[in-house]
Amino acid sequence: MIRLEDASKIYRRRGEQVVAFRPTSLEISTGDYVAVVGPSGSGKTTLLSMLGGMLSPDEGQIWIDGTSIYAGSVTARASLRRDKIGFVFQTFNLVPYLTAIENVQVPLCLAGVHKDDQHRHALGLLERVGLGDRLGHKPSELSIGQQQRVALARTLANGPPIILADEPTGNLDPDSRACVLDFLDELHAEGRTIVMVTHDATAASRAKRKLTLRDGSLVTSDSDGPARAA
Repeated sequence: MIRLEDASKIYRRRGEQVVAFRPTSLEISTGDYVAVVGPSGSGKTTLLSMLGGMLSPDEGQIWIDGTSIYAGSVTARASLRRDKIGFVFQTFNLVPYLTAIENVQVPLCLAGVHKDDQHRHALGLLERVGLGDRLGHKPSELSIGQQQRVALARTLANGPPIILADEPTGNLDPDSRACVLDFLDELHAEGRTIVMVTHDATAASRAKRKLTLRDGSLVTSDSDGPARAA
């Protein structure tokens, strides 16, 4: 379970304060599929970054499976992120000079997995996303949709139970978008928790819950669980 307790975030720019995320309490159950929607600047990416251990709240706490993400050391937070969370970005963040299979092997290498096991596991993941014939291709040699599928395979390398997706269909053509959304449906069916920030109404409709943010506040939630914004 993911739980926010009065979490908030303020940015300070040129001596001024910008409230990015107002104090909010929220629960996301294990195995849930949540779409976070709202206009640009509403706090969606700030929320996702806080959930992912990449941006500490100024106030409040964020818990994953009973562990407060920001209460421990930076090392403990990195370990939790590595073991629990997979990220999918609109810009893919692939390493341009590595091949598809090498990109997928990166998190496995960082986790200390034996090189032979890295290759075997990465191969299986790329075959799962339909890229078993593109192992040696670098990102520049792949279509945008194929790059996103490599990114999805890399996301799954360490078997994270939580997937955080930031506009995963934002740069994709309709066929590639459908492929990515079908894959997210599969991951949800396997029991993974998915939190997806999106402007795409079609993508949002695939989720089981929808949270709407505006001006840093949670204005609506269609869930039955507790959600409260100050």
